[in-house]
Amino acid sequence: MKIVYCILGTFNSGGMERVLANKANYLVAQGHEVSVVTTDQQKRVSYFPLDTTISLYDLDINYTESLFSEKTNGQQGLLKKTVSYLYKKRLHKQRLTNLLQDLKADIVVSMFDNEASFLHRIHDESKKVLEIHFSRFKRLQYGRKGLWKLADLVRSWQDVRAVKRYDRFVVLTKEDRGYWGDLPNIVVIPNANSFVPSCQADVMSKRVIAVGRYDYQKGFDQLIDIWVKVHEQYPHWKLDIFGQGPLREELQTQIDQLGLEDVVHLCPSVKNIEKEYCQSALLVMTSRYEGLPMTLLEAQACGLPMVAYACKCGPRDIIRDGENGFLVDEGDKEMMVVRLVQLMGNDELRKQIGARAKEMSVNFAENKVMGQWLNLFNQLTK
Repeated sequence: MKIVYCILGTFNSGGMERVLANKANYLVAQGHEVSVVTTDQQKRVSYFPLDTTISLYDLDINYTESLFSEKTNGQQGLLKKTVSYLYKKRLHKQRLTNLLQDLKADIVVSMFDNEASFLHRIHDESKKVLEIHFSRFKRLQYGRKGLWKLADLVRSWQDVRAVKRYDRFVVLTKEDRGYWGDLPNIVVIPNANSFVPSCQADVMSKRVIAVGRYDYQKGFDQLIDIWVKVHEQYPHWKLDIFGQGPLREELQTQIDQLGLEDVVHLCPSVKNIEKEYCQSALLVMTSRYEGLPMTLLEAQACGLPMVAYACKCGPRDIIRDGENGFLVDEGDKEMMVVRLVQLMGNDELRKQIGARAKEMSVNFAENKVMGQWLNLFNQLTK
């Protein structure tokens, strides 16, 4: 088959980019022809390695230029951004249409980026698949106010209209499927494990790890506040947060003001995150929303006990409370402290839960998950 993936860019170190790289590499290894079409690559290299046989195309739309170069406060900022966005979207549709007519793909997959609203209207004889890596309520969980909140509500309503028009709409969790309603084209396929670990987590270390982008979604501001209470009981334990993003300076200031600079560290993203998991005793996740968090899948594969907010969506599909980790009601900082301290103070419990996590990781094995994708593609191209 000829398969095309559409995404904003592959230069970021996020979970969606890692998932795409793994899928594309797997598919070409199975003999399929894969192309990746980006809009904002700007000649930057892919963060995660892509097989050299994968064709790469950038449409040079650069949506993010207007996002960061224009003031977006108030009505004037919103108007300027809207005009710029609509112009770029029109250009995007023109260039993508021309490219797809040349590529003559069997399957075209949108990763729910900017082409999601119009890809289904491009008539190139390919089957169109839309996959979302967040939840139904993603746009409503940004926490924005005023006109921006109204814009998020409108776009969330538009999302529902768009997904109905695709040959298949793929969500990551059973939980999220329920939020979209009774759609005849909806399918649940989770993310696969990113790697097969060559090591086992050292649950006897005195290190807690968190992984994710430094932004509102990941809730690291809450995690740093939580660590004040944890540090009072376990002053020799450290928290290392791996990532990058716009809130780095703000988070570092918070750490310094709370006097945690010796025990809480903001660490840069690393390609060999497996090594960091294996040098940690447990993983903590305080996200405000997710799709199917890769950090939970990766930590589980390495045998790490996990403590996570039960946000929408994903944690409930991965963690069985008390078996491979603990689920905490979203925003319940006090219970998060309780669960972290419970694991930090009990070596045998960490070993037991870590071992169970390792066992349960087989549910997300690459061959199992990619088999579901290939079955879907075969059904569409019969």
